[in-house]
Amino acid sequence: MDGKQLIAVIAIVMSGLFMACSNDDGNASTGTLKINLTDAPFPTDMVSEANVTISKIEIRNADESEEGPYTVLSEEEMSFNLLDLTNGVTAGLVDLEIEAGEYDLIRLYVSESGIVLKDGTEHTLKVPSGEQTGIKIFLDPSLVVKGGLTSELLLDMDVSQSFVLKGDISTPAGINGFNFKPTIKASNMSTAGRLEGIVTGAEEAAIEGVQVSLMMGEEVYTTSFTDEAGAYAVLGVEAGSYAVTFEKEGYEKVVIEDVVIDAANKTMQDAKLTAIEVTE
Repeated sequence: MDGKQLIAVIAIVMSGLFMACSNDDGNASTGTLKINLTDAPFPTDMVSEANVTISKIEIRNADESEEGPYTVLSEEEMSFNLLDLTNGVTAGLVDLEIEAGEYDLIRLYVSESGIVLKDGTEHTLKVPSGEQTGIKIFLDPSLVVKGGLTSELLLDMDVSQSFVLKGDISTPAGINGFNFKPTIKASNMSTAGRLEGIVTGAEEAAIEGVQVSLMMGEEVYTTSFTDEAGAYAVLGVEAGSYAVTFEKEGYEKVVIEDVVIDAANKTMQDAKLTAIEVTE
């Protein structure tokens, strides 16, 4: 084989390698992003609905400036009663392919919000900048969308902090309305786990309405409440060790230390509460 033939062979081989790499990059240029919505619940016997309408969702590439550009993920108008999204229940917001890369900010446009009391009274709330500029939800660390793979985010809207009562909640007549101050936590489901369990009392009877709090030191990380079966579920908990407290009026408080949450896994933690004896 002379020099010219050798050069030709090398050129053919290199061309094949280049095409193979190009094809691989092409197949991996997009990944699937899923975004779900849930609610960190709050206890009240007077509220039947906590409603929000989401009109647009955008995401920002970590390399872009504060002004964008943003990628539009959805412009479909979606309405939810957040009180339906508790104890592990979620609603799908986004499920589509986007460009692979790092993303550090979600913008959620809320066009409407309102509270409906159990006596039928409705309170329509103003959405501060939610419809015009969107509610900014920072992703820290950034969400990495890899080509050919699925990345999943959970947006947890804390109703108790997002719908701030004006007046006295002890009676419907004392409620003057609510302020809407959206508090939303984003969790990367590849690095977050979930905590579930059942709370019982005497003779293994289920206890409803127990406040379950995950503590990081002295700070409350998130809360949930048990349902009529005594069950609770907390989603989107970053991997780590937490103290978990169980509280309800009429029962002794229980604190369980060093509950470990593993990424992309479920941790079970039950509790048994003892009723406080009332003496005259």
